[in-house]
Amino acid sequence: ERKCTEYILQVIMGIGGLQVLEQVLQMDFKNLQGRSAILDCVARDQRGKLYNVEIQQKSEGASPKRARYHAGLMDMNVLERGQDFDRLPECHVIFITEKDTLGYGQPIYHIERRIRENGENFRDESHIVYVNSSSREETELGRLMHDFHCKSASEMYSEVLSGRVRTLKETEEGIEEMCRELEELYQMGMMDGRAEGRSEGIALGRAEGRNEGIALGKAEGRAEGRTEGRAEGERMAKKEIVFSMAEKELPVERIAELVKVSVQQVQEWLTGKADIAR
Repeated sequence: ERKCTEYILQVIMGIGGLQVLEQVLQMDFKNLQGRSAILDCVARDQRGKLYNVEIQQKSEGASPKRARYHAGLMDMNVLERGQDFDRLPECHVIFITEKDTLGYGQPIYHIERRIRENGENFRDESHIVYVNSSSREETELGRLMHDFHCKSASEMYSEVLSGRVRTLKETEEGIEEMCRELEELYQMGMMDGRAEGRSEGIALGRAEGRNEGIALGKAEGRAEGRTEGRAEGERMAKKEIVFSMAEKELPVERIAELVKVSVQQVQEWLTGKADIAR
């Protein structure tokens, strides 16, 4: 819901009057080589500034180079053909991480490009922010991070967030909406996994064909890479969606039905018994 995104950005950015005019959830961006990345949330405020908000449970999903890649994807996809580079909007990539990914003991980190010789800001208007959600101090940001870890709406400080959680978890309409959104997320993840599998398969086929000097190498490489890439992409997508659904406290049986796997498979993923690459 846009009001929730607006509240989260107001707290993280420290701007009480920030207004989100539009947002897209699970936005699929592609680079020039065709590799895609699905960004959790892309929002635009009343001043035209762009925000990419990512919630990452694993530190490897919030590496500095991934933040850099996200910023580059947003820049690449925002300008229309022929527009001057000066039209690039100010951009903020925000990673909210389960642990202190950068490891310096701070509740929030603001990363900017600076000129080494004089320490001045480079003023490219590209910003990266890391929020350490394990830090839950008695501040507005700390209370927001507390709310992020609450399973019950009654435990939350924010009326905006608690109201949304209450709607999703305690009303039939909300549960159905949540299931629809998660199903769409699952389908997008499957498509992304298949696309990456095809790309990797083609690259593998060409490499093997060149090394062996035979056309058969290309064909076999493509087929093998495409098959393995597609299967791995689908496994990754399904497992990610299972975790997302479990965090929202959906029953295991309902999760299995939506993801189209067995109840036993869901239980194994959630208990960590299945060694499936993420």
